Amino acid sequence: MRWESQEAVLPRVAFRLRIKAGKEAEYDATHRSVSPALLSKLKEVGISEYSIFRREQDLFLVMQVEDFESAWRTLDKDPTNLKWQEEMAKLFEPAPDLKPGERFAMMKEVFYLE
Repeated sequence: MRWESQEAVLPRVAFRLRIKAGKEAEYDATHRSVSPALLSKLKEVGISEYSIFRREQDLFLVMQVEDFESAWRTLDKDPTNLKWQEEMAKLFEPAPDLKPGERFAMMKEVFYLE
């Protein structure tokens, strides 16, 4: 259980993705120069405290966002994001154990230390 402070704490969301073998360096390089327009759009839809961790081909993404589904519906219509996603799609393979109909391999938070 989280002890809430006076400040509102946004929900944290985490999910897994997987990079195609041999595309790790390209993925890392691409993320060293993310478009300022895309970064601005992510903040506009309410995404903050966004981190991506990588171990070999496996990615673990964590972010704070009030409404994850609403944010992605908006991003799915944004030309800057659509161009980014088209480029990134070339680097990904399906995450292991992705369930039918799942967009992302969502993670359940079981512990948090503030």
